[in-house]
Amino acid sequence: MLKKQKGKQLLLFALLVAVAYLPIAYEQTIPALAASAALITPPANASVALSKKLDVILADPKLQGGITGVSVRNATTGESIYSHMSDIRLRPASNMKLLTGAAALDVLGPDYRFETEVTTTGKQKGSTLQGDVYLVGKGDPTLLQSDLLKFADQLKQQGIKTIKGNLFADDSWYDDDRYSQDLNWSDEFNYVGAQVSALTLSPNEDYDTGTVIVEVKPGAKAGELPSVSLSPKTETSVIVNEATTVGKGGEKKISIHREHGTNRIIVEGSIPVDASSSRSWTAVWQPSELVLDVFRSALQKEGIQVSGKKGLQRAVAPENAKILATKKSMPLNEIYIPFMKLSNNGHAEMLVKEMGRVEKGEGSWNAGLAVMSETLAGLGIAKDTVLLRDGSGMSHKNLVSSETLTTLLVRAQEESWYPAFRESLPLAGEADRMVGGTLRNRMKEESTKGNVAAKTGSITGVSTLSGYVTTKKGTPLAFSIMINNYITGPVTQIEDAIATALAEADI
Repeated sequence: MLKKQKGKQLLLFALLVAVAYLPIAYEQTIPALAASAALITPPANASVALSKKLDVILADPKLQGGITGVSVRNATTGESIYSHMSDIRLRPASNMKLLTGAAALDVLGPDYRFETEVTTTGKQKGSTLQGDVYLVGKGDPTLLQSDLLKFADQLKQQGIKTIKGNLFADDSWYDDDRYSQDLNWSDEFNYVGAQVSALTLSPNEDYDTGTVIVEVKPGAKAGELPSVSLSPKTETSVIVNEATTVGKGGEKKISIHREHGTNRIIVEGSIPVDASSSRSWTAVWQPSELVLDVFRSALQKEGIQVSGKKGLQRAVAPENAKILATKKSMPLNEIYIPFMKLSNNGHAEMLVKEMGRVEKGEGSWNAGLAVMSETLAGLGIAKDTVLLRDGSGMSHKNLVSSETLTTLLVRAQEESWYPAFRESLPLAGEADRMVGGTLRNRMKEESTKGNVAAKTGSITGVSTLSGYVTTKKGTPLAFSIMINNYITGPVTQIEDAIATALAEADI
């Protein structure tokens, strides 16, 4: 009996000791920032308070049934501040551009420029160029109609008035796969799913490559056909106008889409006589043919006649072709502003193919993604921790964890190209489109405006936000929020609440 009582007393004593140590054990599971001369370790209760606040935000009913990964690190030390399912691989949507952007800067460099050339194997006799002319694209995502006019002017300055031959588009710098492997068929006529070609044209300085702007204006009175225009003007696209002008106050409902495999653009619906115009950025079929057609028009505008009868065709320029005119793009660090701020899918996919072309001599997704994987491994992202299917994040098969993204964000700061990478990220609450980008209408409060620099991401059932923020006490943080499989949206307010909590944290 005495032995049993003694045993119970020992058990009770052991339990009391264990309970006494529970708070200590709990606090030890909360990572503290590494102390240094430049950084004072914050009190553990400050980290606990932040963790509890984030836990409450993540208890939002909209997230029930979905998966949310959150990783927050001290951007100076890399130490984890907060983690919620951060090791779970999720679909990143356009947060994939963080990986593509970092890899391309590492491979190509911030000063990299794309080239476009006008070449010929013919010979000039007087004002006549006897031979074919090739417009050679080498992946410039910023080529504009004005650049083609400059090409035409350069030929005119060389005394050329007649081209006794044909015009050809050479887009062989990249392969013929125009769509990434998982692109939804319903996206192919939309600007977000534009075909990827080494020779492509942008309709304006947002540089939405491979698209034309379709503008619909109401007719003078009800019952008339609306007027439809294209920018740039091109004969490669055919407008099928099935829309109707309706009376004042009527419904404005215009639908614009392109038929698969053609450049027939169908305009349907209604537009009131007093309504503003309706515009759509519509992806074209075979972008190189669009470029060649606009170039032909530019030559005609400069008084240069082309006698060839072959029309718009693609062909590879002979190796011994002479360069008549050339244009270099703006440097990559400048291209990154519209690329990342406006989340340009076409730019991302062209960067993937360019990495493949430069490193492996093959402008394809397979080669480019292989280079991207190898480059990211050098930046601390193990190959077996991510699944890369495209460069833009449009694929629903990409898999990345929030922990992986914060690892990249911390490591990127060590690289010489980091200033270009950081500058390209949208800044919360900043109204200028080329500053605030996709975050210009979010987080306008004092604590977050201009403070949260982060990449947004959105595809069906997916919303993401990853980047940098500085706390109230000046601690720089890298964070990643990945929300997957939600049904009731939007969920951007949850992301904004987390970023705001980080900005206002006492750490």
